[in-house]
Amino acid sequence: MTTKTKQIEVSGITLEVVRKAIKNLHIGVYPPDGRVRVAAPSRMSMEAIRLAVIGKLGWIKKHQAKFAAQERQSPREYITGETHYYQGKRYRLNVLLTGGRPAVLLRHGTLELHVSPDHGSDYREALLYNWYRRQMKLQLPELVAKWEQIIGVQVSEYGIKRMKTRWGTCNPSAKRIWLNLELIKKPVHCLEYIIVHELVHLLEKYHNDRFKGLMDQYLPLWRQYREELNRQPLGHEEWGE
Repeated sequence: MTTKTKQIEVSGITLEVVRKAIKNLHIGVYPPDGRVRVAAPSRMSMEAIRLAVIGKLGWIKKHQAKFAAQERQSPREYITGETHYYQGKRYRLNVLLTGGRPAVLLRHGTLELHVSPDHGSDYREALLYNWYRRQMKLQLPELVAKWEQIIGVQVSEYGIKRMKTRWGTCNPSAKRIWLNLELIKKPVHCLEYIIVHELVHLLEKYHNDRFKGLMDQYLPLWRQYREELNRQPLGHEEWGE
């Protein structure tokens, strides 16, 4: 199935318009910056798309304002005293300068970085994110297998990426899903929500009524988890250009 994508502007709002072989137009506003995506039927005229968007401007601006007001961390320097997140909980960073092997240790309320005195902020960031990635890799097999069995699908491959604008992606034809590394900072049920979301795309490619019905069937609280995820603090390093 072929799709065509272009950008247009309506009332000062930039829209990503994707034309597909679908019956109805769908408008979505996505974190972290309120990106607006319009999925439109292939034969729908651009003027009709503009009119549909104008009719939803209040709804679009409301959601964009919500994302704009979302709590964001200041730029991270990876020094003692900073706040960092793991599985939805706040941890105080404690940087210990040692001559031993670099390491990250999770203590009660504290994330300890053991580094050499000559290791700067870039190295400390890489060390912490490698630890985040290892933790997520340990958790994913059980979670993916659990939801594959519940939903009745199976992926050929899944992986972890640092993504700026999406919590997850799915390639239904290849049965491949990618999950945003930032999810390891969020509550576990938020990670599970994204896993379910992407696995359901193996049954329904588009965010249509059937997709929402399947989400209701397999994860009745998915809307609550989506709202919670979108309320979680955004790290400065997550979305900066």
